[in-house]
Amino acid sequence: MNDDKTESLFLPAISQTNRWQIENNVLKFFNGQTEVAKFTAVEATTSKLDGNWELNYISGIRIAFDGLYPEKKPFIRFELGQSMISGNTSCNGFSSKYTMNGNSIKFEPGISTMMACPGNGEKTFTSMLQKVNKYALSDDNTLNFLIDDVAVMRFVRK
Repeated sequence: MNDDKTESLFLPAISQTNRWQIENNVLKFFNGQTEVAKFTAVEATTSKLDGNWELNYISGIRIAFDGLYPEKKPFIRFELGQSMISGNTSCNGFSSKYTMNGNSIKFEPGISTMMACPGNGEKTFTSMLQKVNKYALSDDNTLNFLIDDVAVMRFVRK
């Protein structure tokens, strides 16, 4: 996040630092025994996931993609340092924790707003997300979610 509030908190924390520690890919800055800042390492490949991704393909449906999402396409945003995704199912906002190891990924059941949604688009999106177990970047702007080695969801960077 690049805003004035973040900078106004970050700079004093760094100036108070008199020792640091790295443990389990986490860099911590301390003033005496008080932790003043913490940074989580992110693998170079994983860092490419940062940003907003809009769904443009989902498999296993007999309804055309535009029929599932006529007004708004689902999107996700990775919050890498917190191992969270947030986004919109095309109808409701949601967030979920995830775990990642190499190119394996697992999404936990998340929380969501509760608006009534027409059609099956939201249910299709959320149920497929729970089945995904791998991810692959075909390029810097195309993210695929897979079940084993079969691509079942495709997102483009927005």
